[in-house]
Amino acid sequence: MINSTGTQRIIQDYLNIHFNFFSQDLKDTLAQNCSIRTFEPGELMMQTGQYFKSTMLIVEGMVKLYRESDEGGEFFIYHLEAGNACALSMICATRQEKSQILAKAIEHTTTLLVPIAMMDELMSKHKSWYYFVLETYRNRFEELLEVVDSIAFKSMDERLEFYLNNQQRQFKNNEFSITHQQIADDLHSSREVISRLLKKMEQRGLLKLGRNTITMQP
Repeated sequence: MINSTGTQRIIQDYLNIHFNFFSQDLKDTLAQNCSIRTFEPGELMMQTGQYFKSTMLIVEGMVKLYRESDEGGEFFIYHLEAGNACALSMICATRQEKSQILAKAIEHTTTLLVPIAMMDELMSKHKSWYYFVLETYRNRFEELLEVVDSIAFKSMDERLEFYLNNQQRQFKNNEFSITHQQIADDLHSSREVISRLLKKMEQRGLLKLGRNTITMQP
């Protein structure tokens, strides 16, 4: 079903802002066929065992991807922000496989949903989509390697500093809201260990702790 003129205009605006490297033909095709979906903070966007009917382009907000253990623990993988796409949804949608991770909106998030039935056509007819998919796979793979390196070769205090620097880069702000428990969950540690390490970092002048906030020092 082709979108209305008003919806097409909104999608075109999102694509021009965040995916302007797409060819105009590709943007026209997406504007006609994509749907817009919004998610509130804390809302699950993707669940383990879920099949995909579409792949997601993020145009507003931020998304957290993570694995969940059998005991309910969380292990942070990476964030997606405006201008990113979910590589996993691309792979699983194309191969009709189930998701192995969870995705949660951590801000009010808007996505463009690209129907699974379009994937083959987009890959074969639009070079800018083909190269975008390859670049998305490469970027997510590099982020996964960083996570693996952090776990395998760094101590917890080094992992924490790497994590906080990444949060600062993602939020584009020296100050961001996060609890010690959230950090502990993401790093698969305990709140007590994280609180102790954060206090040591504060004493070293690397950051300032507030009530559920952290301010990174220049």
